[in-house]
Amino acid sequence: MRAGGLSLSVLLLAAGAILTWAVNIESNNVDVATVGVILMAAGGAGLTATLAFAAAGSRTVVERDREVVVDRDRTRHPEP
Repeated sequence: MRAGGLSLSVLLLAAGAILTWAVNIESNNVDVATVGVILMAAGGAGLTATLAFAAAGSRTVVERDREVVVDRDRTRHPEP
């Protein structure tokens, strides 16, 4: 799992929650609660994508059988 993507997603969720429910600033230009909801949506989407990619990558297992051929004919390669 990518720790950077997970950490950033949780940070966006926390910052969005703080802006939505804990900050009481009124501004004529910016609605702080709306910015908080947008940050939480981005954090949730990032968290979902990070977990989905981590789950998809962990399922891939490739195993191959190898045939080992040993040359036991010592007449071609005499020992010194």
